[in-house]
Amino acid sequence: MTVIALLSVAPVIEDSMAEEVAAAVDALDGHDISYETNPMGTVIEADDIDTLLAAVGDAHKAVDADRVSTVLKIDDKRASDETAAEKVDAVEEVLGREPRND
Repeated sequence: MTVIALLSVAPVIEDSMAEEVAAAVDALDGHDISYETNPMGTVIEADDIDTLLAAVGDAHKAVDADRVSTVLKIDDKRASDETAAEKVDAVEEVLGREPRND
């Protein structure tokens, strides 16, 4: 089984969040997961929910701020091993092309 999630962890501050977001992403490296960071969050893939939640917990704790906002959306499709890349490939196949990136 593959568990896929969209994670966004950020301090609630007015200034740049880059340093704290980088700390959250860096915390993911201590786990047996794969991830891809984009401007709106990080897509995480893990073999099971416990591994995913442990990584999310460490990412949340890595942000050093008085207030931290974490948003987590989980796709736990228990009867399938479809990866995030395969989900994107399916959309591209229907489109007949890659989505625009500009």
